[in-house]
Amino acid sequence: MTDNIISLQGISKTYEDNTVLDGLNLDIKKNEFLTLLGPSGCGKTTTLKIIAGFEYADDGKVLFENKDMNNIPPYERAVNTVFQKYALFPHMNIYENIAFGLKIKKMPKDEIDKKVKEMLKLVALEGFEKRSVDSLSGGQQQRIAIARALVNEPKVLLLDEPLGALDLKLRQEMQTELKKIQQKLGITFIFVTHDQEEALTMSDTIVVMNKGKIQQMGTPEDIYNEPENAFVARFIGESNIFDGIMHDDYKVEFCGKNFDCVDKGFNKDENIDVVIRPEDIKMTAASEGMLIGIVTSVVFKGVHYEIEVDENGRKWIIHNTQSAKVGEELGMDIYPEDIHIMKKVSE
Repeated sequence: MTDNIISLQGISKTYEDNTVLDGLNLDIKKNEFLTLLGPSGCGKTTTLKIIAGFEYADDGKVLFENKDMNNIPPYERAVNTVFQKYALFPHMNIYENIAFGLKIKKMPKDEIDKKVKEMLKLVALEGFEKRSVDSLSGGQQQRIAIARALVNEPKVLLLDEPLGALDLKLRQEMQTELKKIQQKLGITFIFVTHDQEEALTMSDTIVVMNKGKIQQMGTPEDIYNEPENAFVARFIGESNIFDGIMHDDYKVEFCGKNFDCVDKGFNKDENIDVVIRPEDIKMTAASEGMLIGIVTSVVFKGVHYEIEVDENGRKWIIHNTQSAKVGEELGMDIYPEDIHIMKKVSE
């Protein structure tokens, strides 16, 4: 028995001459919080629409609990969608908004009442039944939109950049709330965003997409600490990326120096990309560093300083709780486990 609730098999979609999805294969597990992450135009929202039934694939299959859904209309799929524009009904109060789908199903009034109250409690808006939509803040409207989607008891909740219209503080609060709701209900959430912080904060699994293809899929920790290519490394967090040569197992050359590393399995003298995260660079005295550069910029970021260093014409970014002075010579040390080697691939 598979743990997958949705399987996308060879999904392709083209609009005129623009290929939006190119043979996409993706398995989504039951009770998983999965995030589709990538830049605008990468195909993540189209993927969501195909799962929902709002769009149909040109090729491939959409399986829901092993059943082919290709020709099943949206209202017959056990999914509901929350959009960035909440699409609440302004002429209805909060109770009526949440109850709308249940009334369409002709559910008994006492059962509707019970379910609406359960949803209001879930989204921490008890007592708001008679309030108008216009009286709510953006965050409260978002919660009502989620309650309206969940009251129908979907097996999968689709969320298309639902936090994009909120300010930073409210967006961060809602990230936490959404994860709590998903864990409490134990249903599958599929979340679309271009915001790496949202993806890292909430997800069990992140799917990084670019140009209609999956670049990498894994836990937030795997995606951040072990990016599979330069696109993922650049898109998830800041990275220092340099050309290198893998001379042998555990031996790499970049920036004109030879370093020990922890990677193996590459061809001898293979051209590769080297990724080093800014927080993994150790600042030292120039006389003691593996590499030496000149500080060109220092910006205070709150929890750390962002320090730019010019090392023989190569730009380095360092994140450190200690500051530095523009113009000073600085040494940089990098431990073997902080050097990540990636195969070169075309982006």
